[in-house]
Parts: sequence; structure tokens; C-alpha cells
Amino acid sequence: MSNSGPQQGPASPNGPVRDITPLPDLLHGSARAGPVRTRRPVYLDLLPPCNAGCPAGENIQAWLADIQAGRPEQAWRQLVADNPLPAIHGRVCYHPCETACNRAELDSSVSIHAVERYLGDLALEEGWAFGPPPAPRSGKRVLVVGAGPSGLSAAYHLARRGHQVEIRDASPEPGGMMRYGIPAYRLPRAVLAAEISRIAALGVTIRCGHPVSDLAAERREGKFDAVFVAVGAHLSKHVDIPARDASRMVDAVSFLREVASGARPVIGRRVAVYGGGNTAMDAARVARRLGADDALIVYRRTRAQMPAHEEEAQEAEREGVRINWLHTITAFDGPEMTVEVMQLDESGFPQPTGQLETLAADTLILAVGQDADTGFLRQVPGVEFKRDGTVVVSASMMTGCPGVFAGGDMVPAERTVTVGVGHGKKAARFIDAYLRGEPDLPTAAAAPAKHAVAEFDLLHPWYFTDAGQRRQPEREPAGRVGDFAEVVGGLSAQQASYEAGRCLSCGNCFECDGCLGACPEDAVIKLGPGNRYRFDYDRCTGCATCYDQCPVHAIEMIQEYS
Repeated sequence: MSNSGPQQGPASPNGPVRDITPLPDLLHGSARAGPVRTRRPVYLDLLPPCNAGCPAGENIQAWLADIQAGRPEQAWRQLVADNPLPAIHGRVCYHPCETACNRAELDSSVSIHAVERYLGDLALEEGWAFGPPPAPRSGKRVLVVGAGPSGLSAAYHLARRGHQVEIRDASPEPGGMMRYGIPAYRLPRAVLAAEISRIAALGVTIRCGHPVSDLAAERREGKFDAVFVAVGAHLSKHVDIPARDASRMVDAVSFLREVASGARPVIGRRVAVYGGGNTAMDAARVARRLGADDALIVYRRTRAQMPAHEEEAQEAEREGVRINWLHTITAFDGPEMTVEVMQLDESGFPQPTGQLETLAADTLILAVGQDADTGFLRQVPGVEFKRDGTVVVSASMMTGCPGVFAGGDMVPAERTVTVGVGHGKKAARFIDAYLRGEPDLPTAAAAPAKHAVAEFDLLHPWYFTDAGQRRQPEREPAGRVGDFAEVVGGLSAQQASYEAGRCLSCGNCFECDGCLGACPEDAVIKLGPGNRYRFDYDRCTGCATCYDQCPVHAIEMIQEYS
């Protein structure tokens, strides 16, 4: 006999009696025995702080992993997908990525710049070349004004997108401030030339000795579809200092440019440099190499307030450069100059004290700031300027004149090689969208949304052991001030691999098998080298053991789906 409903008990005078326990609702009820999973683990990728801190937008963590895995050429190709000048950057970048590196919380940051230099030098030694541009070409022509880091970067990325690019620069040789502002003891000219020639090999035309004064005419006559303007800050700012013989006063940019061009100006035995930036440090170090026994930097603020990077000041001092903080120059009558002692007011601004000192100086080098020459843009309709002379650009790096983009030292930003290269890469992306006729540039060429940054407090550092940073070799100060040979050496292949291995892989799975070994339910399935893992949620109980042991926070626990 079939049952179509719940069983009934014996009859009673008051009616039928139903069972005490009803049948369970298996569809809508909750489990009454065994584990109840309220959350589940998921794999995720976070943004490493080094990647987030790189102005050139390099995927640093990825190419460090390639080196550690013994794939140096693949690492180099990963690197140059974003930055075509790794041997240069490994020498002159101030590596903000290392400031952001989580490893510094354990012992010391990964020496990213040293590994980048290793890759760049290895590529030059091995003759690695960029891959060919896509075929067929786009048929579009782009003019780049300025052969410095920003212009070279833009030209490289535009060429790789299939466009025909021509760079025009007023100087005799390409490189911009990398050639005429950074001394050879920091950046050997052979390295600079080799990395520029590799960009030219993509089909980029570089015309030097060609100053651009009428941009509209150059664009029209060259039939260029777009323009990227990236003129460097080659103009020195001036300061009025009474001087009996003004010929003994020179600006730092002209001084460094003259030396970079092969001249050896006579500066005397005692040289003073006025300023506190990186250019001032370079000028003083160059003066030592030109024979100055006493090189003195005079700066009106404190060491903590100087715009120069601390390592630049330290290197200058190691080479015998003296720095007078909280002093300003009031007069120069070579071979003497008068300086006034300054003191900081309550707001931290230097104020004169009236206390004067006399110091010896045969030559005074002024390093009080630089500007980009934007005068030729003032006749271009639609281009606007800020009060400091920099060019106003939109989020797409385009000026108010359609098709004219700008970057590098010409726009409001920190003036470094790496920032310039990042501008060139970003501008190339938007120029490409403009050439393709995209109506909404910021949307069409916007970079993909970034993941959240993997901060140190998300990591489980117990997994990692102490591992000291490998230091690059340096020439002794006493010997290096006698010439312009390179001061800092490179890492060996073994050292570079070791240094890459110090990377914590913040926020991204590096297949340590920790989750695989820790799971008590065998719910983690290994997918093979390079493919990471997946979770078997039929087995997973949500115990979070995998999450607790993951050293890099590549696993997150989320609420169970309802």
C-alpha cells in the first residue's frame, strides 16, 4: 500500500494523531550533522608594491620570477615590454620600487635596480633584439620632438604598435639629459648608444641637430598624423648674485653639457656649487674629476629638505665633496665668495641671520633648478601653460591642440628618467587610440584596473628566512675621482639569481605547495608547473588552513554563497 502523506497514529476521540517528528526539508533546511562551511577559500592576485611604485609600469615581480627560474631572456623580454632601456635604468633610476619593497620589513629590500642592470647588460652582451613590429604597418606617421627618455620610450611603443615614427632633436646626439646631464661615471656612453640603437633598429628615424621652432609647419610638411613633444629641462634657472667677474660663474646644465661633449673646462682648484638637487651633486663630483681639490656645495636649507636623493649626497661626500647646509651665497668675487648663515623659522622656511662668512672659490656653479624650453609651443593654438611654464595636458596626455601630446619634463611631474619613460609609454597608448579614431581617448586607452596592493601586514613572513642583499662592487673613492670611468659595477649571474630569489612574491602564488600540503581534506589540486592550483569545493570544509599558511596572501577566505 502506497503512502501519499505523513503517517498517522491511532485514532482518538479528538481526531487523528500525527507523528511527532516531521520529514526534514532537505531543500531549504540546514545540515544537522558534519561540518558546516560558512566561507570558502579562493585564489587571488594582488598588486606587488614594487610594481605599484614603478613609474615606468614594469611588471617587476614577473621578471624577477623568470630570472629565479633560470629564464633570463624571457625575463628581459618581460621587462622591455614596458621599458626599452633596462641597462640605463639599472644605473640611473632612483628605484622607488625598492622603497616600496616589503622585503625591507624583514632585512633589506630586493636590489631590483641591480638585477635590472644585469638583465640590460646581458642583453647587450648576447645581442638580444626587440621583436619585429606588427605587419602590415598602420600607415600612420608620428613626430616625436625630443630624443630623451620620454621621447625614446614613446617612439619605441608606437613603433611596436605598427606606426612610423620620426624623432627630431636639437642636440648633436640622441639621449637628451641622459647624455648631456648624467655624467659618464654613472652612465657609460657605450651603454646609452647601444640601447638607443636597438630602438632605431625597429625602424624609428632619429634626426639630430634638428631644432623644432614651428611645430605646425613641421607637422604639416612631414604629413604627421600626431605629435608627441618631450623636450627635456635643458634651461637653467638664474639667480642674481653680485659678482666682480661673471665669467667665473657658470650654470650647472651648461657645465655638465660641456663636459659630456668632451670639453675639459678650467675651473681652478676650489669650486663652489650653489644648490641642493641631484644636478648640484653631479656638478660637484664632476668638478672633483676635473682637478678641483676642494668642491663645496652651498645650500640654504637642511639635509632633510634637500631635493637631491640621499644616496647622491652620500656618494658626493664619499668623494670628498663638502656640503654647507643652511647657507646662502650673497656675493662672489673670485677667488672669494660671501655666504650668509640661515636659520629655519617656525614653518621650516630658511631666514637670513645677518651672520656672514667668507669662503674660497675660484669658480661658482649655479644649480638652482631647470626648465624645459616650451617657447615653440606658445604659438600652437589650444596649448595652455601653468605658471611655472609646464604644459597642461589631459588625462590622455593630449594638449589643448588635437593630436599634439606632451610628456616628460614638459609636464607637471617629477623629473627623472623613469618618470619620463613612463610618460612615453602612457602617451603611446593614447596616441595609438587617437590614430585609430577612438572618440573617447581616456576610456578607449585606459589601463586595466589594478588589483589592491599587497601590503606587508597581509603576508605571513614566518615562511621566509633572512637573506642579506647582494651589494654591487664599487671603485674606491680615492681612485675614481681621477677619471670618468664607471663607479658602480654589476652583479654576476649567480648574484642576480640569488637577489631575484629574495623576492617575496607579494600577493601572487609562486607554487610553494604550502596549501597543497596543509589541506587536511585533500581539497587542493595541483595543476602543474605554471598553472598553480584549484580548490575541490566538494571536499573543502572551509577550515582556512590553506589561508593561514599561505606566505604571500594569494588565498582569501570569502563568505559561502547562499
